[in-house]
Amino acid sequence: MPPAASEPASPVTYLNATRGVRAWLLTRDHKRIALLFMALVTLNFLLGGLFAMTLRVKLLFPGPFMIEPITYNRIFTLHGVIMVWLFMIPAIPTIFGNFMLPLMLGAKDLAFPRLNLLSFYIYAIGSLVTLWGMVQGGADTGWTFYTPYSTTTPTQIVPVLMGVFIVGFSTILTGLNFIVTTHTLRAPGMKWMRMPLFVWGIYATSVIQVLATPVLGLVLLLVAFEHAFGWGLFDPAVGGDPLLFQHLFWFYSHPAVYIMVLPSFAVMSEVVCAYAHKNIFNYKAIAYSSLGIAFVGFFTWGHHMFVSGLSTFDSGVFGVLSMLVGIFTAIKVFNWVGTFYKGSIDFRAPVVYVLGLLFYLVFGGMTGIAVATTSLDVHWNDTYFIVAHFHFIMVGVTIMAFLMGLHYWYPKMFGRLYPERAALVASVVIAFGFVATFLPQFLLGNGGMLRRYYSYPEKYQALHVLSTAGASLLFLGLATVLTYLVVSLRWGERAAHNPWGSKGFEWLSATPPPPSNYEELPRFTGEPHDYSTTEPQAVTEPGAPS
Repeated sequence: MPPAASEPASPVTYLNATRGVRAWLLTRDHKRIALLFMALVTLNFLLGGLFAMTLRVKLLFPGPFMIEPITYNRIFTLHGVIMVWLFMIPAIPTIFGNFMLPLMLGAKDLAFPRLNLLSFYIYAIGSLVTLWGMVQGGADTGWTFYTPYSTTTPTQIVPVLMGVFIVGFSTILTGLNFIVTTHTLRAPGMKWMRMPLFVWGIYATSVIQVLATPVLGLVLLLVAFEHAFGWGLFDPAVGGDPLLFQHLFWFYSHPAVYIMVLPSFAVMSEVVCAYAHKNIFNYKAIAYSSLGIAFVGFFTWGHHMFVSGLSTFDSGVFGVLSMLVGIFTAIKVFNWVGTFYKGSIDFRAPVVYVLGLLFYLVFGGMTGIAVATTSLDVHWNDTYFIVAHFHFIMVGVTIMAFLMGLHYWYPKMFGRLYPERAALVASVVIAFGFVATFLPQFLLGNGGMLRRYYSYPEKYQALHVLSTAGASLLFLGLATVLTYLVVSLRWGERAAHNPWGSKGFEWLSATPPPPSNYEELPRFTGEPHDYSTTEPQAVTEPGAPS
């Protein structure tokens, strides 16, 4: 009787090349480090979301309910700190940037693999220090840490400040790694004007990270020292200047806005081409507009300070520069819409997130133009209008892009498919839940409702109830996504090599990729997402994957 035929061996991928906890925790593989970041960033996202739901439940009623005022202040501070510094800024660069950048450039890894692993552990330490500060009593200053209150608050703000300070080093190392990789590790034929648009977005983001983050680190360190030792740098009672803090803080924090949204735009450019099965409408316009946003972003910090006593001339200059950013953003929007026009659209869950991002960006961007107008900003300053504008532009765009990229690259990262019907339903629930959460807040702000208040007049209750209902819908949609993606890791259908028919360069490697990304160094001869021909857009050396 002939021996039974042996089953074919499973291909060696980055997921199964080595096993054990130690192999993962000490890995230098950029793909595994991306998954380590994904686990911790997602955990912080869930924690920040739970704080947000706690706030919304309390705001169902205008008077005292469920938590004390000081606890309310601590919760909204920690919600902001976690969502801004521990989720939105690191999410897309550390996860998708880490995973996809070398694949798109034809490199075997990032330029500095050890620094890449170090950046993860620095991020982990910073997160733990921040959460330890929360357990020790938290902070009640808001995520902006405005002086002089932040230097005199009775809460334990120093651990929170130091946690964010530590995370900044992770941001700098990540940005430096991406810049050097882009300059030095591009495969043969990968010219600057041939790089995928995702790479352009991550590169522009990295420049901001490296140049702006040290300013934030220094100013937070000064606030911590002043709180601990009473130096008086920002306290007017002893000769300090609180406006100095605002200038330094927003000099970083306005470019930080683009640390959050430029990676989102980068993901958008890839996904639009893949699901429209069409070349980007104007490649150079998208690439140069990313650099333009990064450049102009350094000169617009003053529009956060229109009511701080800036001169009329200064306010006018900052207002005009802020609107200039809107022009670069509009260039991207028109290109994405032009790419979809007459495209062969494959309507899947990522396309719902594309539509959601477009709506949030355009709607929120128009309100951004409005608040860049000094006379309007005076009326809306410190109201729920600003809260809604910030969430539409920053949170909405970042979450849409994060979920868009997660679904698009899920097969590439894990070799599995998610359930498409569940993904479509969840994407619609999330998109509508977000609108239902924050659209009422525009109306609250326009009606004079100030942000961060524990109690409010009863006339605002109906809009607060509607906002909380929307937040519940949003939370349900996100929980659904988390559930089916985790389940699909084990029981999801095995993915084909390129299930979406994308012509992005990252799909030229195996799915999931091997530890070295490519068996042989690829040689690129075509353009990214070149749907104008039926020929492969990249030619590799003989024997290499194609």
